[in-house]
Amino acid sequence: MNLTIKDVRVWPAWIPNKMKVGSVSATASISCVVVEVTTEEGVAGHGITSITDEEAVVAVLEGLVAPNIIGLDALDREKIAETLYWLLTPRGQTGYASHAISAIDLALWDILGKAVGLPCWRLLGGARRSVPLYVTFGFGAFDREQLVEAAHHLRSEGVSRFKMVVGHHALAKRNRGVDIDALLREDVVRVRLVREAIGEDSELYIDANCSLNEGAARWLIDSLRDIDIAFFEEPVRDNDPVRMRELRHRTGIRIAAGQNEGQLWRFASLIREEAADVLQPNAVICGGFTAAAKVAALAQANNVDLANGGAFPFHNGHLHAGLVNGGLVEWHLAAVEMCRTLFLGLPEKEGQTLCLSDRPGLGFDLNYDALEDFARRATAHGHGKG
Repeated sequence: MNLTIKDVRVWPAWIPNKMKVGSVSATASISCVVVEVTTEEGVAGHGITSITDEEAVVAVLEGLVAPNIIGLDALDREKIAETLYWLLTPRGQTGYASHAISAIDLALWDILGKAVGLPCWRLLGGARRSVPLYVTFGFGAFDREQLVEAAHHLRSEGVSRFKMVVGHHALAKRNRGVDIDALLREDVVRVRLVREAIGEDSELYIDANCSLNEGAARWLIDSLRDIDIAFFEEPVRDNDPVRMRELRHRTGIRIAAGQNEGQLWRFASLIREEAADVLQPNAVICGGFTAAAKVAALAQANNVDLANGGAFPFHNGHLHAGLVNGGLVEWHLAAVEMCRTLFLGLPEKEGQTLCLSDRPGLGFDLNYDALEDFARRATAHGHGKG
């Protein structure tokens, strides 16, 4: 079989997703880039990256990546990953490059699966065929009453693992005159309302998306100490390892981080500095399955928990099903709706579990009509990071 890479197609998309939870709904727009890599023999694999500026990633993929991988063997994933490292991040840079690399790497794994007739979760190790889920629902688009209604509805459906957003880009809003103290006080009210709605027997996670400094994060933790937060995800700007270590040691809260990291050394520094209890490599962002599996090995070697952060369960589910130390996978309501728009044949969750398909590769297909439609529309111009 000739699996030499012949063509690379790229589609940008900025997708408004309507999230409906019980009687409440909200819209969240997220950008993504979908890639299809086709071999000389016609085997095609697809990948995706998201939570980024799609315009920049498309330029990287079309102008730099495609010309440098056409003619290479799609099975040589390590060779291609190293080629793209030296092409895009030769001095340890992080950022858009890892997003571009992730989309390509996922497509190459999809090709491998189709070539050998096996799903990616088995190629990654086949530890289990299903993964446990937690539901991210607590977005800033919901007001207090809607948040409570959504929590009640999900609890009635049997959900017992919940995540909600806090911080709400506080540091980014500081120069616009936003009162950060008032924002944090509102967060305390919102988190307490959700805890009351879901009951003491449910797990509750909070995520600041790197939007706070250590002092603000510590104040928030202290204000919520009595309601049992299972982990605090990416509490401080830059995922600063020293500041997160201090936060862990001073408060005793479990810290999760890594959903948007794009270099192996960044994950190594989180471990070395004792900055995180849970590492969250996202295969859609960190460099695909090739990089995420290495992060998982780091976590296992250092007895650090592994989980999915940053959404996209249909891709990250393969990683956590494949590896023996796989953990929780995020059922992010907005990202799930995005995937339902772009892909065909996605698996459905059963309760709080996602069972992976036995179909080869990623196990689902591109919706070409939707991709072509969104590619013709306006791009996000910096507003598509969710």
